[in-house]
Amino acid sequence: MTEPADDADGVMTEPLATAQADGRTAADDTAFEGPRRRARRERAERRAAQARARAIEEARREAKRRASGRIASPPKPPARGVVRGLKMLLASVVLAVVGVGLGLILYFTPAMSARNIVVIGIGTVTREEVLDAARVRPGTPLLQINTNQVADRVAAIRRVASARVQRQYPSALRITIVERVPLVVKDFPDGPHLFDRDGVDFATAPPPPALPYIDVADPGPTDPPTKAALQVLLALRPEVSGQVARIAAPSVASITLTLGDGRTVIWGTTDRADEKAEKLAALLTQPGKVYDVSSPDLPTVK
Repeated sequence: MTEPADDADGVMTEPLATAQADGRTAADDTAFEGPRRRARRERAERRAAQARARAIEEARREAKRRASGRIASPPKPPARGVVRGLKMLLASVVLAVVGVGLGLILYFTPAMSARNIVVIGIGTVTREEVLDAARVRPGTPLLQINTNQVADRVAAIRRVASARVQRQYPSALRITIVERVPLVVKDFPDGPHLFDRDGVDFATAPPPPALPYIDVADPGPTDPPTKAALQVLLALRPEVSGQVARIAAPSVASITLTLGDGRTVIWGTTDRADEKAEKLAALLTQPGKVYDVSSPDLPTVK
């Protein structure tokens, strides 16, 4: 039995390693391993060698990609905003398809049709005249009715100043008209013609009571003397305009009024029409036969 030896400093030293003490080496262990153990060791060594080879090959390819500037980056997940935008786009497409489908149903089927036509604003003009001009068949789908064209046809009636057509869902069409109001009258061989404030000859009929006559050569909406005479009548105070029996305008610069009691008003041009109307209302409270307001700064009574 071997005893531990003291070194020079008197410290105890350990015996040699166990393998050496037993007289066996690692080579001896390999030499004496069994067939199964050797097979497992060899398989493990082959797998390790293959793994090293794959790692080396992948490193070589990565280096090549880096050198050529084609480093493949992993795909990024879609951003949250992109997903939200796609959802909104899909919802918009669905709504558009539904809207188009609903529109086609309403356009081609009588689900919402003009089963009732309402006419508002008629007086002298009759409902039958309006319906004849409108030319809308009951039961026509409301979306198939061109409201602008219907309004134009109704406005073409001689006594109608304007017309408006509206769809009233689910089953009505509303036609609103404004009739022309006579402002002056002029005699023609076929009878008295009524003119509105725009100078439009819209009716041939007996005039309403107290409607003033107009004396111009060629009355009409584009005739300057006609437009001047109507401008004067519209500027008069109500208490004065009701007394006018006739207005004459041989030219735009020589307009005269004749009142129902025979008095005459010299108006002149249409300049300063409001001032002249105010002075005339005051002058007519004074006795006289001729009232001259052609110069509103110096009105006179004779």
